[in-house]
Amino acid sequence: MIRAIVLLTMLGGTGERLNWSKETKSRIKKIAGVKEVYGVLGRCDLVALVEAEDTEKLTSLVADEIRAVPGVQTSETMTIVF
Repeated sequence: MIRAIVLLTMLGGTGERLNWSKETKSRIKKIAGVKEVYGVLGRCDLVALVEAEDTEKLTSLVADEIRAVPGVQTSETMTIVF
């Protein structure tokens, strides 16, 4: 099992439309493999803790599912190694 932290930047950022960001957060949290999602302040807008069976499934989870949610502009994935 691979665990990772995914930093997400929203279109327009959380400061412009907080309710819209909360809806995006809710949609991401419903994706299989997403364990937690937090709205944060700083260089990113949302932080997600995710799990996948292998790197191929992790890549698909982030690239095909999380990044497909309306409002997500960019992502940065950090694999947890210890």
